[in-house]
Amino acid sequence: MNQLKTNTPQLLSFRADGHYWSELKRAISETSGFQRWVLERDVETKGLEPTQDTMVQLYLRQTLETLAY
Repeated sequence: MNQLKTNTPQLLSFRADGHYWSELKRAISETSGFQRWVLERDVETKGLEPTQDTMVQLYLRQTLETLAY
C-alpha cells in the first residue's frame, strides 16, 4: 500500500508565500459556486464591505464543514 508523504518545508513555504494565497483566492472568487454563494448569503456589513480575503475564507470554511459533515 502506498503511503502519503508530506513535505513539511513545502507546506510552510506555501503558507509563508502570499503569492499562492493571492492566486488561489482569485481563482476561487471567479468560480460560479463562490459567486452564487456570495449572492445567496445575507451578509450584514454594518457599513463595512467584507474583504475578498474574508469572503473566500468563509466560503472555504463553510464548504469544508459541509463536506466533513
